[in-house]
Amino acid sequence: MDAEAQESFREFVANRSPALLKTAVLLSGGDRHAGEDLLQNALIKAVGRWHRIDEPEAYVRQILYRQQISRWRLKWRRRELSVAEPPEPGAGGGTAPADAELRLLMRGALARLTARQRTMLVLRYFEDLPEAEVARILGCSVGTVRSTTHRSLARLRALAPELRSLGPSGDGRPAGDYPPVEVRS
Repeated sequence: MDAEAQESFREFVANRSPALLKTAVLLSGGDRHAGEDLLQNALIKAVGRWHRIDEPEAYVRQILYRQQISRWRLKWRRRELSVAEPPEPGAGGGTAPADAELRLLMRGALARLTARQRTMLVLRYFEDLPEAEVARILGCSVGTVRSTTHRSLARLRALAPELRSLGPSGDGRPAGDYPPVEVRS
């Protein structure tokens, strides 16, 4: 790799790592260490092809998603639930106790979802990708994205019923007004 490409890669890592790490941590179920490992592996894969990459961020995000898919396909995947340290205070000097409780509640609920369910929710709602793009990234049909997202949200609501009272459901119904949904583990 020439000096110009090295500098370009260093600049990319310095500027985009915080946003990419947030995505990696979410994909890892809130486990910061696993998220850091996921991002580091993605950056290692990207640096070898850096001079051929047109859209570096999209390329690294694609690697993140695919690595996470590989993790859920492994037969020996971990059966234990890692418990992370309490969240660090935000850069603003601290957060309201209710915000911290909400983050802990959401982190715990997301960690209890399957890796596939968590990935669907991260791609659809955190990354705000359309269903067709999620289907392309994950190599499945749009119908699979829709049904898995629906089941994932239903399971999230079942795991953390406290989230129902926080705001609108996104479909025009008032908070807490959800139709009954059968949730299978």
